Amino acid sequence: MPTLYKICPGSLWREAERIGVFRGSEVDLRDGFIHFSTTGQVTDTAAKYFAGQNDLVLVRVDAERLGPAVKWEPSRGGALFPHLYGDLDPKDATRVDPLPLDAGGTHAFPPLDD
Repeated sequence: MPTLYKICPGSLWREAERIGVFRGSEVDLRDGFIHFSTTGQVTDTAAKYFAGQNDLVLVRVDAERLGPAVKWEPSRGGALFPHLYGDLDPKDATRVDPLPLDAGGTHAFPPLDD
């Protein structure tokens, strides 16, 4: 199963770790699911929805750990995106990295999983 990525404000993720549950961002709560991206989608997601934003983190989750709560649904340009219908246990994150802006104002990604 692929690695899924969630970009969110660092403060929101730290709060989720503190309380033991991530229910999603404002957009996730509005849409009724937690938006994730794949390795091939996450940099475009950052550019489109998080341009210029600081204090972000990149959360990695193994899709297999989330089981059938993940649905692959069409989104941008008809591409299938992973959506989690339910809460995310922060312990399911395999890695959390800062997602800073580089000198050019774009997000500086750590190496991504294949």
